[in-house]
Amino acid sequence: MRKAGSQRLITVVGLALILFATPATLRAQSIPGALPESAKALSQGEWPAYAGTSAAARYSPLRQIDRTNAKNLHIAWRWKSPDIAIRDANPSVGPSFANESTPLMVGGVLYTSTSLSQVAAIDAATGATKWVFDPKIYENGLGIPPNLGWINRGVAYWRNADDERILILTAFAQMIELDAKTGKPEPGFGAGGRVDLTQSLRRPVDPGYYTMSSPPIIVRDVIVVGSSVFDWWGTRPSPPGDVRGFDVVTGRLLWTFHTVAQEGEPGVETWLKDSWKETGNANVWAPMSADEELGYVYLPVSTPTNDYYGGHRPGDGLYGDSLVCLDAATGNKIWHYQLVHHGLWDYDPPAAPNLIDVTVDGKRIKAVAQVTKQAFTYVFDRVTGKPVWPIEERPAPASTVPGEHASPTQPFPTRPAPFDLQGVGDADLIDLTPEIHKEAIEIVASFDRGGLYAPPSQRGTIQMPGKAGGANWAGAAVDPETGTLYVSTQRLPSLSTVYKPEPWESSYDLVGGGQFLQGPRGLPLFKPPFGSIVAIDMNTGEHRWRVPVGRSVAIPAIQKLGITERLGLPSRSWVLVTGTVMIVVQMGFYDAPHFVPGLNMPTMELHNRDPHLWVYDKTSGEMLSEMELPSNATGAPMTYMAGGKQFIVFPVGGGPLVEELIAVSL
Repeated sequence: MRKAGSQRLITVVGLALILFATPATLRAQSIPGALPESAKALSQGEWPAYAGTSAAARYSPLRQIDRTNAKNLHIAWRWKSPDIAIRDANPSVGPSFANESTPLMVGGVLYTSTSLSQVAAIDAATGATKWVFDPKIYENGLGIPPNLGWINRGVAYWRNADDERILILTAFAQMIELDAKTGKPEPGFGAGGRVDLTQSLRRPVDPGYYTMSSPPIIVRDVIVVGSSVFDWWGTRPSPPGDVRGFDVVTGRLLWTFHTVAQEGEPGVETWLKDSWKETGNANVWAPMSADEELGYVYLPVSTPTNDYYGGHRPGDGLYGDSLVCLDAATGNKIWHYQLVHHGLWDYDPPAAPNLIDVTVDGKRIKAVAQVTKQAFTYVFDRVTGKPVWPIEERPAPASTVPGEHASPTQPFPTRPAPFDLQGVGDADLIDLTPEIHKEAIEIVASFDRGGLYAPPSQRGTIQMPGKAGGANWAGAAVDPETGTLYVSTQRLPSLSTVYKPEPWESSYDLVGGGQFLQGPRGLPLFKPPFGSIVAIDMNTGEHRWRVPVGRSVAIPAIQKLGITERLGLPSRSWVLVTGTVMIVVQMGFYDAPHFVPGLNMPTMELHNRDPHLWVYDKTSGEMLSEMELPSNATGAPMTYMAGGKQFIVFPVGGGPLVEELIAVSL
């Protein structure tokens, strides 16, 4: 690990009770008795960071929209992405995967990215475009970016007095810094406002395997940058998923943290047979979170190379599938906890950890909660890394695949309880009628199955939750008023299969893949609710309630059965919590992968499915209003005040659907 040099110092003032941590995207003011600038920003109706604050709370104290008037919400304005004109003029650019960017709002201006890595500034009250910056990365001749193709989930904001800057991590891994007022690149940052993130890694990377999708996080003038590494095995060794810190003013590299421990570093002994030398991935593709008062950043580190087969990387493999806490100034590790040993299920932590202050057995704890694809909520003291409730190492089954040595144990939190089904038993399968239940049993009989950590097999093993969760990058929201965590979850199983690849496909002896698995008659395979929100009391670890999300009548097979009960939809949902209510939007669905003519990778087309915005009582889960939308959400909602009105804004579209931001208000 390379250490940082001298740094500028920032004094961080303690936070108001309404917030947990200073958003990393704003510099705090050291005025005795005054609120930090970031706390002021959120309390005055702004949204200065991707999840509201660097604590990833997805919470705003705004109260204009409440249970008495939620039924009066309507669309205030719609903003069409400038990507549309580019694709119309140049169809060879190819379709986007989805429009996933959640805007920021500072000083009456929204800042957002687009699928093609453009950046735009928008009037927050009217939706009128103020400026657009186009890095024209689609002109580099590399085709569609790796992993999910054309997507970008947002930007970061930094301010020092009158110096305001916007940062974007683009597809094909450029970091660009712009003047927030003009949209022009900052000339003193990197080379003309850009830093090539494929450089300064410990081995060369192919730009077709290395990209960026989530925004960076800025902590005490340090930009902390993760990456999105292609989950494939066509190149060996695979690109490293190392996390790096850069100076926010100059773009100078300050430090690098090796997510696969290297020679001489703690943890290298967990990589047997020197497998650390060529293993890659273990990247941080999900958003990160930070405690600005401590100066710590929290990294959800993903699975090392080959999600479903680890015969080439024996051992537990630190820091794969781990929550890692770093000192943002130096990149030094403070603590870590491995959530999955020797990961074989694509169970990488998919969302930003939530920082939350809790009171457990009369003791106040600065905590961090990590929701996972396997439907666990791991809770730690965010200062020390000590589990808030015991985590038990329990026996896990052995693998039947030649050369594979699955970990004999896996960590199970004792509290909170899992927020969704785990493992595959007959009683868990869909049972809307006895005949449907019998058909579901016949489907699973064709494959291997078992408990949560039943390893992938050559016959195919059914995973529940599947590779998309449980929880996924939608993550969770936190209510600081009540200490409640709200997590969205979907019952979407997947089939994990290990096989011998063709010579053109990989040089590894065995590799693995995962595909989604459907139930009988076009129904989900597992019993309802197919998609839901679970509220968890983080002071006790007890579940408070569960509500289904989505009108299941949108599934044709449900309509044929004449079922009118709300069973939810197996789709990703996003939660936003305010001082008064809980707001939820839901994604549509994707069709089967297909190849785009002239391109060398499959894509999936996004389709709408009964799009709505729902408002719930955040205490009881009672639905207060159901608003029909022109399109399903494709990213997280945010909220702010502009012109005396509270707005809720979220992205929609992608693929064949028009990419827009939709703003809703009273």
